[in-house]
Amino acid sequence: MESAAYRLVACLGNPGPSYRETRHNVGFLVGDELARRSATTFTFDPKWNADTARTGGRTLMKPQTFMNLSGEAVAGFARYFKIPAGEIMVVLDDVSIPLGNLRLRKSGTAGGHNGLESVLVHLGTSAVPRLRVGIGQPGSRSLHDHVLGTFAPEELPALQASISRASDAFEFANAHGIEAAMNQFNQKPQEP
Repeated sequence: MESAAYRLVACLGNPGPSYRETRHNVGFLVGDELARRSATTFTFDPKWNADTARTGGRTLMKPQTFMNLSGEAVAGFARYFKIPAGEIMVVLDDVSIPLGNLRLRKSGTAGGHNGLESVLVHLGTSAVPRLRVGIGQPGSRSLHDHVLGTFAPEELPALQASISRASDAFEFANAHGIEAAMNQFNQKPQEP
């Protein structure tokens, strides 16, 4: 029987085709991979203003609000279905983590990420598990231009590997608990 430790997987990003390939939408890309692995598809649910996909006892969600309002859909869904914060996994991008690296945490601050901040505020707690997927530092670009920019062609192999690894990390956390997943995935991936 499939585990349903995380009943809601909130994958953060911005809606619309102009944002689809941006760094800020890595959460959506991980959600798409999790849906593909589960042989399910996202459909728009106007009640939550979110794309949702069901798999086993779990809902994958991609809020269709803009990033800064992600908490509206996540908290509304969680309250309606009485899902405690500890059974929600938020998947998001992180500029402070190099591309290819991940960081799982059980709780903590938003760390400057407006989407996660919205989720924490709307849920009224910082005890929300999260999977941060590294997108790398902006370098000489502004933070805004970096997160809303696309990946360079030479970064695409690392991006694809990162999406796959993030999906593995979620599945491992769901099956074995977040502590075990943190030990397994919160380190730099091994070179092939």
